[in-house]
Amino acid sequence: MNTGRILVVDDEPQIRRVLRASLSTQGYEIHEARTGEEALTAVREQRFDLILLDMNMPGLGGLETCRQIRASSEVAIIMLTVRDSEPDKVAALDAGADDYVTKPFGMPELSARIRAALRRLPVAAESGAESVHLGEIEVNLATRRVISHTGEVRLTPKEFDLLRYLLSNPNVPIPHGRLLQAVWGPDYGDQVEYLRVFINQLRKKIEPDPAHPRYILTEPWVGYRFALPETTA
Repeated sequence: MNTGRILVVDDEPQIRRVLRASLSTQGYEIHEARTGEEALTAVREQRFDLILLDMNMPGLGGLETCRQIRASSEVAIIMLTVRDSEPDKVAALDAGADDYVTKPFGMPELSARIRAALRRLPVAAESGAESVHLGEIEVNLATRRVISHTGEVRLTPKEFDLLRYLLSNPNVPIPHGRLLQAVWGPDYGDQVEYLRVFINQLRKKIEPDPAHPRYILTEPWVGYRFALPETTA
């Protein structure tokens, strides 16, 4: 059985009922919100492990709700929507979602996506230094915190897992598919747009000049390479 508190945010009662019934039988504790505004209130008052967020709600839409949640929370977010174009996927990920599922979807697919979103890379004892210094940025691998001279740099769990995997494989090109499967899980591998968005977000948070990255480098037609400084701790 799975464990975790999930907030289902959708204006359609039938979808909320189906998700509650199915996910409850899998062991999740389910809470509901009918609007983006209700979701923001719930997130302020309670702790959730994951949010299933409808992208196309009236009022405060899913994208803006996602942005506002992400501004203060690292909770895993999966966006649900009837739209399936790449620009829509990129918009959802850029707003802070960890994943994106198109309606109509089967429960086995959604369950797999939920497990992937809640998945965390284990801390390997042989991973080397406990902390890594990147100029004025310190990445503490044990506590999953990133600190700069101005304070803590907030990374979502998936952003941190991606950064940690890059750091654990420094100075070598890592193919897109290997990165996706290592961070999101074995069912991923072709979602290159996920990496583009998450790499861009990481660059904004840890690079001195995100437009001219020093650490997270693109390997054309292959993937990405983390250029680790010679002195890291």
